[in-house]
Parts: sequence; C-alpha cells; structure tokens
Amino acid sequence: MIETALPGVLIIEPKVFGDARGFFFESFHAERYRAAGIACDFVQDNVSRSARGVLRGLHFQNPRPQAKLVQVLEGTVVDVALDVRQGSPTFGRHVMVELSAENRRQLFVPAGFAHGFCVTSEHALFSYKCSDLYSPTDEHGVLWNDPDLGIAWPLEAPALSAKDAVYPRLRDVPEGALPH
Repeated sequence: MIETALPGVLIIEPKVFGDARGFFFESFHAERYRAAGIACDFVQDNVSRSARGVLRGLHFQNPRPQAKLVQVLEGTVVDVALDVRQGSPTFGRHVMVELSAENRRQLFVPAGFAHGFCVTSEHALFSYKCSDLYSPTDEHGVLWNDPDLGIAWPLEAPALSAKDAVYPRLRDVPEGALPH
C-alpha cells in the first residue's frame, strides 16, 4: 500500500506472479486490505468500458457516501480522488494517479471523496468495488474542470455525459449536498 498526499486515499500494487503462460494476482483479499486500513464491506461491483477521451466524474454520493476500490482491466486512465468533505483539512485537494492494465495499480477512494477518471488509451475497461449501493437520489458531482481545483487533466475537450457537463463548481455545490 502506498499512501498519497490525502490521508485515506491509497494506491495498491498487488503482487503479480507471472511466467510464460501469463500472470496471476489477487485483486482483492479482505483480510490483507483490512490490515492496511481498508475496512469496507463492499456491496456492489461495477464495470464500465469507455473510449479514448471519455471523462467520467467527478461523482460522489451523500447522504449515503461510497468508498471505492478502482482498477483498470484493459487500457489506461488518469484517475482523480477529490476531497469534498466539509470541515476536512484537505477539502478541495485532489490526488491524480495513472491506472493501467500494465501497472495493475488500484486506488482506494474513501467515502466522502468525489471520484472521476479519463481514458488515455484507445479504450479502457474500468472496474470498481463500492461500499454502498448506487442511489440516484444521493448522487452529486463537481464540475470536472473547476478552475479552483487545479486538476491537470491530460485532455482539453473530453467526451462527457450530459450531467457531468453541467455539475457545479465545488464552491457552488449546495452545503447540504456535501458530506462531513
């Protein structure tokens, strides 16, 4: 486990065992992750496939926040975790990590953080475990290119969903929407 500049956001580099036939690694092991501080009971797994230039995010849920354990199964993405917890000493700060099928890194995004990623390869198959079920009525977001955040996305004109294109800047998210 590699700590990042934001307490609780962790990079995981699984041990990979390979030979001429291919490779094997454990993508999740509850006891090992719990010992490293990831004490979530994951209840939902999701997979998305996106083309180069797609940006998904920055999403969060409240009042039912989700912690996420994310990884890339095919391709490469730039992944961002943004602290949106009111009163947090790192509120508004983010961590950016490249995740790929080649580096096999995972990123743990604690509850109370917004999450997003953009695809930098031809396509990407993205997998994530969630600590709570998806709840459309609890879904919120922050504008991907909010100038106050200083996120240096590696693309200028991403392909966005209709809702991702109109999320507010962090400073304009209604106070009751942000987690504590």
